[in-house]
Amino acid sequence: MYGDIAKYLDLPLATQLAKDPVCGMHVDEGTHALKTTVRGTTYYFCSDSCIQTFLKPELEYRRLKYLTALSFGLGVPAFIFSFFPILPILPINLWLFLIVTPVQFIAGFRFYKGTYHALRARSANMDSLIAIGTSAAWGYSTLATFIPSVFGSVVYFDTSALIIALITLGKLLEYGVRGRATDAVRKLLELQPPDAVIIRAGKELSIPIEQVQVGDIAIVKPGEKIPVDGIVVEGRSSVDEKMITGESIPVEKGINDKVIGATINKTGLLQVRASKVGADTTLSQIVRLVEEAQIAKAPIEKLVDTVSSYFVPIVIVVALSSFIGWYFILGSEFTLAFTSFIAVLIIACPCALGLATPAAIVVGTGKGAENGILIKGGEYLEKAHKIQSVVLDKTGTITRGEPSVTDVIAIGNLSEDEVLRIAASVEKGSEHPLGEAMVRRATEKGLSISKVEEFEAISGHGVKSLLKVGRVLIGNQKLMEANGINASSLRDTIERLQDDGKTVMIEALNGNISGIIAAADVIKDSSKDAVDEMKRAGLEVIMLTGDNTRTAEAVARSVGIDSVIANVIPSEKASVVKRLQREGKIVAMVGDGINDAPALAQAEIGIAIGSGTDVAVETAGIVLMKDDLRDVPTAIKLSKSTMSKVKQNLFWAFAYNVGLIPIAALGFLDPILAAGAMALSSVTVLSNSLLLKRFKTMRKD
Repeated sequence: MYGDIAKYLDLPLATQLAKDPVCGMHVDEGTHALKTTVRGTTYYFCSDSCIQTFLKPELEYRRLKYLTALSFGLGVPAFIFSFFPILPILPINLWLFLIVTPVQFIAGFRFYKGTYHALRARSANMDSLIAIGTSAAWGYSTLATFIPSVFGSVVYFDTSALIIALITLGKLLEYGVRGRATDAVRKLLELQPPDAVIIRAGKELSIPIEQVQVGDIAIVKPGEKIPVDGIVVEGRSSVDEKMITGESIPVEKGINDKVIGATINKTGLLQVRASKVGADTTLSQIVRLVEEAQIAKAPIEKLVDTVSSYFVPIVIVVALSSFIGWYFILGSEFTLAFTSFIAVLIIACPCALGLATPAAIVVGTGKGAENGILIKGGEYLEKAHKIQSVVLDKTGTITRGEPSVTDVIAIGNLSEDEVLRIAASVEKGSEHPLGEAMVRRATEKGLSISKVEEFEAISGHGVKSLLKVGRVLIGNQKLMEANGINASSLRDTIERLQDDGKTVMIEALNGNISGIIAAADVIKDSSKDAVDEMKRAGLEVIMLTGDNTRTAEAVARSVGIDSVIANVIPSEKASVVKRLQREGKIVAMVGDGINDAPALAQAEIGIAIGSGTDVAVETAGIVLMKDDLRDVPTAIKLSKSTMSKVKQNLFWAFAYNVGLIPIAALGFLDPILAAGAMALSSVTVLSNSLLLKRFKTMRKD
């Protein structure tokens, strides 16, 4: 494969790039081009034939604007002068030849190029119809201009020019749709600050963002944008993340919290260790995922390509048959036979057919990205509307993925705040999630935390500690019993809390029970609404978790899930999905952890929570960036809306093509009107696809 393109490369440069430790060079399978990424920028080394593959959409859009202006700027005057030959000096046909030829071979070059590549592949495409039709019109008109004694004086220069103009306008509209569909995502990259202030060798340096390396410590002052994805190593602040997550309320960030590049530091001074730079940042990955989704072909789009490969040769046969029938069988004038031939080719041009699926998918994936739903390919968008069962992981998907204090019950003379303050003082510095939950809750309430004089952790039971107020025990009933403290009177309260899926800790001060603290992996605010919406849509909702049955059922009751599969080890999750598939169900799996990755891959659609692990995100076909479970039914609803638009587009495309071909073959359709009708079909398809931009999510933020 390298040999196919080596002759186009500056080999010393390629070798140097391949050895660069910050990049890797490999062959891009889609184009056989060498591809490499250097500090976040992707470079391709390839022949002229594949350069257009990597032409930026903005440049291609600009080029199409020039070609459209050229086509109409010369095509319209040619049309006018065909009816009003007021040009002096030269014969009108020669003037028309001079005016239209640049349109035919400059603006029309793309169609000749497309036909050439199709012929090399022993196939035919829509470019073939355009090239044959316009070349026939231009070629015959040229012969009539220079050899009128043989071919007469009737010319069709204006026809070929306006056909090319109208089709080029359709291409321009297509690129306009692509641009508008991805604007919301592309603008995110513009939010990234151009420079970053980092600490190197004990000094603060301001460097271009491209030079920031993983491990660098960046200083972010209040009001500044965070330059790269990273981990807070010093400071505390609130960060505005709404451009990424959609959350309108700033998120509190402290040491060890993750931050995202281009989000805004609101209040405090932060020091952030860079963990992802360049192409690895969240913003770059968002753009990459959307672009890949818009390039990838959905199964229905591949079907359309197959239909087109048969449709084009059939149309050429019909066009030739029309010409032969009119001229040789019916003995009509050459002009009528020839115009029928051209009209059939033009009206049959399957431009709208080719746009029907990609136009809707481009707008659909763009609308999804705008709402934090990243769909990695058209195939996932197409599959999602067929989903029958949604399997939800519990931890980190339905719940927040970390324990939080839910109940503080004071027993005796202490207040609830004092019970919590004592527990937080004991657990200060603890790495146990339950201890961290108590400290976090006390900090949120502004409670003062005392210094611990003695501390002992008792595995599987709890902790012993000494504070100024006395000796403190925090743990389970076994810890109390081992220290001669009777907790039997609390049995009903403890069981009630445990039935709700909560972990219960008893606090004792100086040998007497002082309180109960319960913690649980708190359910996300959006989970119940999401489940209700899925059930209203007729979807079966199943919870799949490794947790114990009692905890799982408590969570399921809270959000309205009827079917629970608990005590499932990670390796068995994919097996559960397989079992559902064997029952004939089309399954979507929603998860966030590494242990969910096999099930995400096994399901027809894997949906990953964006706050989850990289493995889950990479495995899934759809990524929910806003960590909001309501986006699951939204993604399915968006898929249904998009596929509805695809079907509508295909109807309009075939209606124009198939319905007007007989009219053109019978000689009742002028070639220019045929070109207008063909362009109108493309405009109809594109306009219908743009209606997807009105799609609304169920979130109100």
